[in-house]
Amino acid sequence: MQSTLFLAGLILAQTLDMAIAGPPILVDRQTGEYLGNLSTNQFDPNSTSNPYGKYGSKYSPDSINNEYGKYGSPYSPDSANNPYATNSPAIQQNRD
Repeated sequence: MQSTLFLAGLILAQTLDMAIAGPPILVDRQTGEYLGNLSTNQFDPNSTSNPYGKYGSKYSPDSINNEYGKYGSPYSPDSANNPYATNSPAIQQNRD
């Protein structure tokens, strides 16, 4: 019984920690440059899903959605959209 309560408490604590921390973020592996929140929230100004935001617009040079940009091109070694990329963006847990 005690181990079941402990396990339930551990799962709850981990879930709360993830909920408080916010969505995962994308960063450039080499430079550490922040590339936006990896979320489906289209209203978050920092979300990769916001079509009008710095990190979600298909026209922004910092967006993984810009097919001509460093992080969105299917040919760039730094792109999230290149299966052969050598420096694709890293997904990190947001601790803010």
